[in-house]
Amino acid sequence: MDPRPAVLFDIDGTLVDSNYLHVHAWQRAFHEARLPVEAWHIHRSIGMDGSTLVDKLSKGADDDVQKRLKDLHTCYYEASAELLAALPGARQLLQQVADSKLQVVLATSAPENELAMLLATLSCDDLVSAITSSEDVEQAKPRPDIVNVALEKAGVSAEHAVFVGDTVWDVEASTRAGVPCIAVLSGGVSRGELESAGAAAIFDDAQDLCEHLGDSPIAALIERR
Repeated sequence: MDPRPAVLFDIDGTLVDSNYLHVHAWQRAFHEARLPVEAWHIHRSIGMDGSTLVDKLSKGADDDVQKRLKDLHTCYYEASAELLAALPGARQLLQQVADSKLQVVLATSAPENELAMLLATLSCDDLVSAITSSEDVEQAKPRPDIVNVALEKAGVSAEHAVFVGDTVWDVEASTRAGVPCIAVLSGGVSRGELESAGAAAIFDDAQDLCEHLGDSPIAALIERR
């Protein structure tokens, strides 16, 4: 078991600029299924469990329709893969956390096909101690399950971890798991909403957090190692 404290990272919108690609893919999926949904409604649901998102935005459509919506989203999202890009400072932040002798854990509920694209974009396999995916839980954020799985894979308690995310769902999930959440604005959620959700600290993006690591909750983990 690795005794080092861990920094748990969401990926979409936190390390990779993908949130609006998801919005576009979902919007096309709902349009094709003749269930049009406004883009801003979709954006406010990005980051929550995929099945919950579909059920909410389709207003409880039947199982066949919901499955078709998920399949269409996958098709359109994969078609935009060339537009995926690491957010400013993402790789540098992971490197700095690893150099500080902390574990880097990717705590995402992305399905395996999306996770593969995200990992290829980040090119960070050499820095990562553990990774979660949708295969690890039945229901993801805002439930705390994926955070708890990430803690288990890292072999640490909540007191020896910090979560970094970009949505209110990230903040709610990590808080429910007893892990303080650092929020970044790169996912398109306002500072006020993240503060109201309970974020322990807020930075513009990964680059901003990297440059002010000593002023963030991660500094306390570095002192404990």
